[in-house]
Amino acid sequence: QVQLVESGGGLVQAGGSLRLACAASGLTLSRTNMGWFRQAPGKEREFAGIITWSDGSTMYADSVKGRFTISRDNAKNTMYLQMNSLKAEDTAVYYCAAGGRGPESYKYRYWGQGTQVTVST
Repeated sequence: QVQLVESGGGLVQAGGSLRLACAASGLTLSRTNMGWFRQAPGKEREFAGIITWSDGSTMYADSVKGRFTISRDNAKNTMYLQMNSLKAEDTAVYYCAAGGRGPESYKYRYWGQGTQVTVST
């Protein structure tokens, strides 16, 4: 049974940083494409970034490029999202996803429960 558990969300001031974690069980993270998506109130879920299983390459949405960084710790089977220079518009529930490819959320099979990130101004 695959389980993804996000952690690390919270309240931060604009310009600050947070690091989210996604702990995976039931799958091997290094052999699975993983992604981060987010959903703001009243908006559709949107792509933030992905990391590919084959070579660990990453891709980011334009809105977060240069500020967010995805990494993984294969030994801990955990993926991370380092978020710097946070803006109010980054406020959303952040979800990790696995078993898909590319930026389209519907292509991902497994999802975590989400963690709230709130950026205050």
